[in-house]
Amino acid sequence: MPTTVETQEQCDQFRSDFQKLRDEIGKVIVGNDEIVQGTLTCLIGGGHVLLEGVPGLGKTMLVRTLAEALHLKFSRVQFTPDLMPADLLGTNVVLETPEKQKKFEFQQGPIFTNVLLADEINRATPKTQSALLEAMQEHTVTIAGHTYKLPEPFFVLATQNPLEMEGTYPLPEAQLDRFFSKLIVRFPTLQQLEMILDRTTEDKSPVATPVLAGERILAMSRLARQIPVADDVRRYGISLVLATHPDNATAPDVTKRFVRYGSSPRGAQSLILAAKILAILDGRYHVARDDIKAVALSVLRHRIILNFEGQAEGIQTDAVVEGILKSVQN
Repeated sequence: MPTTVETQEQCDQFRSDFQKLRDEIGKVIVGNDEIVQGTLTCLIGGGHVLLEGVPGLGKTMLVRTLAEALHLKFSRVQFTPDLMPADLLGTNVVLETPEKQKKFEFQQGPIFTNVLLADEINRATPKTQSALLEAMQEHTVTIAGHTYKLPEPFFVLATQNPLEMEGTYPLPEAQLDRFFSKLIVRFPTLQQLEMILDRTTEDKSPVATPVLAGERILAMSRLARQIPVADDVRRYGISLVLATHPDNATAPDVTKRFVRYGSSPRGAQSLILAAKILAILDGRYHVARDDIKAVALSVLRHRIILNFEGQAEGIQTDAVVEGILKSVQN
């Protein structure tokens, strides 16, 4: 993409709108700047995000605030063991016409929205979890042989609790791979906790107002995809993905010892797209290796499957990714 005056103006407007959205979310959400930026990066990259953290850290509030800051339709679904696919996707119901005849009519479920909050996604059964697979990848829903398109943009934000495993169903690999990023929500600091109490225990609570429309999000996504990537930088991203596979010749010792299976090509796609967005936010019109390094953890951590030895020794996938980053030099 040649750097013209028009391109510079578009990128300046991109940064301005991104900051405007981040500031609006910041009126409600205290701290978690990396989580907010990561979530917005997924939104603009056209992907979905998995938020992991213990209860009470504001994961649901972040998603709700994001929806309030956008001119987009929002739906929230609480995932439970008895939630059925039809409760999420919708179903055909029998209606009676004025002529006293019966007909089937499709009643849309909560998935027909722009921003879907899948709260505690790992509490639903695999049958219900798999109902999201087609929607997350193709942005369509197929019911009784008919395919229905979802509104654009379509963005799934899922939350899960890493502590309590009773009554939960781990997400299958195919489901995890459809998430652009997995973001870890940390416990707030002392200063952040004070700000949270100030905002939530007074008589007035801050509220976000819509600042961007769906069309603008799609335009920002198209602009990000136009940012060029040099061949050597692209090869660096590919090398990182290949190094997550233990049977690859370039895999480091940490991968060969602790990993059963590595990232899919979707991981490489997400690496490049996230790096492009980061480059624009940094005021550049090309992707650097540091951009890929900066997003590698969030993009790859959920796409690495540990083997028995890795699980037995309590190895974290973050440690594997960090080891790969240190070992891959080209």
